[in-house]
Amino acid sequence: MRVRGAGLIGAVTATAVALGAGVAPSALASDRHDGRDAPSKHVLLVSVDGLHQADLAQYVRTHPRSALASLVSGGTQFTGAQTPVPSDSFPGMVAQVTGGDPRTTGVYYDNSYNRTLLPAGTTSCAGVEPGAEVTYFEALDKDPKALDAGQGLAGLPASILSMTGNPRTVMDPTQLPVDPSTCTPVYPHDYLKVNTIFQVARQAGLRTAWSDKHAAYDILNGPTSAGSPDPSIQDLFTPEINADATGYAPGADWTKDNAATQQYDGYKVQAVLNEIDGYDHSRSTSVGVPAIFGMNFQTISTAQKLPTSGGLAGGYLADGVTPGPVLGKALDFINDKVGSMVDELRRTRHTRDTTIILSAKHGQSPTQPAALTRISDGPIIDGLDAAWAVGHPGVAPLVAQATDDDAMIMWFSDRSPAAATFAKNYLLQHNGTGNDITGAPKAYTGSGLATVHAGAEAARYFGTSTTDDRVPDLYAVAQHGTVFTGGKGKIAEHGGADPQDRNVPIVVSGAGAPRGEKVGATVETTAIAPTILALLGLDPAALQAVRIQHTTSLVLHRDDGQGRDR
Repeated sequence: MRVRGAGLIGAVTATAVALGAGVAPSALASDRHDGRDAPSKHVLLVSVDGLHQADLAQYVRTHPRSALASLVSGGTQFTGAQTPVPSDSFPGMVAQVTGGDPRTTGVYYDNSYNRTLLPAGTTSCAGVEPGAEVTYFEALDKDPKALDAGQGLAGLPASILSMTGNPRTVMDPTQLPVDPSTCTPVYPHDYLKVNTIFQVARQAGLRTAWSDKHAAYDILNGPTSAGSPDPSIQDLFTPEINADATGYAPGADWTKDNAATQQYDGYKVQAVLNEIDGYDHSRSTSVGVPAIFGMNFQTISTAQKLPTSGGLAGGYLADGVTPGPVLGKALDFINDKVGSMVDELRRTRHTRDTTIILSAKHGQSPTQPAALTRISDGPIIDGLDAAWAVGHPGVAPLVAQATDDDAMIMWFSDRSPAAATFAKNYLLQHNGTGNDITGAPKAYTGSGLATVHAGAEAARYFGTSTTDDRVPDLYAVAQHGTVFTGGKGKIAEHGGADPQDRNVPIVVSGAGAPRGEKVGATVETTAIAPTILALLGLDPAALQAVRIQHTTSLVLHRDDGQGRDR
């Protein structure tokens, strides 16, 4: 990748959302929306990055007595669930807690560009040209190489549960983009355009907690203008996943060895177990079980991406369905840890008043090893800039910002239709050589892309307009199997529109969820947010994105297994 500069469940289809169709609010929430007679007192949201619906289905089929199988049989599963596009962690997680996709939330990627903000580090704003890279990932940490993001804890990694529950305190404000009207840094929570489930819960006096992989997940707190207590996530535990992994290869972070990722995820699991027991994540203060809490797992994602780990092969076997040895162990790990959460809920007598929602921010592609084409995107971007400069000498490089994983996403310095057409044509006419799963040379055509949306086409693709100060000037859907990465690294990625990037599970199990139901209709993970509020007896329409996009809660449909209601 080149980076620069209970009777509750059903949903509006992605098509209906895209058309802005009006949909009635969920019938699950009480008329008063005050929490009385709510199906659930607690919702535990678990996001397993990289987990496809097909992965879950196969694991349940081959492990019928597993914790995951029990979770599925004890609730309702939505086998046609999809993430929004781009299928990146940031918009994927934001969708689950707001009910909106990027056109409404303003969050297109964790590394993006904003045409109205000023560059990070700007302290004297008069006369500064607007346009700034927005780096809401480990780059914000005071110390990106430290598991505590620079808090200065002694005894890491063993002491990581003592990390702050307010990650804003470990951010470096000089790395934040700057608001020209106030000449102050824009923290992630105030970059989000709409409110979150955590804000609605706090306004109702309920407790909230969450755990994720970067301090930048402060974004899930939502904007201070929404009027809830700030921060709205009272306990936000964010150990830095891209920090140096103690005890593993020198200089490697927690994603470079699947055993390290499991160790890392284990810290967040312990935080959740502490919260189930009624404590804060560090188990230092008794606060009561949160109404909304949960975590993000990274173990499946790294098992899918790594060519090898611990001497074993990553990814899938040749059929693209059967997990390879690293991924198989990773699935067992997830099953064990989800089982530990369920066991703790049972031990503390919270199974009857808690709903577990299992999903994923994104899937990963390709699953078939033979489909992989690794392409270095740096030379492609350089070639595009050089070609543009021939006819436009002395101007800024055309590509102001590019973020490419298994899609090409670009923001341009020149937003004219001519520039958009030029870039589109260049990319589709560029051919070259990448490498395959073995590292052998593999030719590619059209920059490894299937479809290129540029200029107004890109804005329409996202359902917005070119007046959107955040929308990419170019979004290119990759050919299946394309991964933009240097050398012979990753064997899978996300961030695109490939079905394998988008088809993730949604399982709603426990309090308020019908048992053993399967819904095959298409739903989006945006439906999770209003569903959580409905489960708690709160009003889904309190979410701004729900009102804007007419996102409905998941509603129960009896299904024949082929996506047809019965």
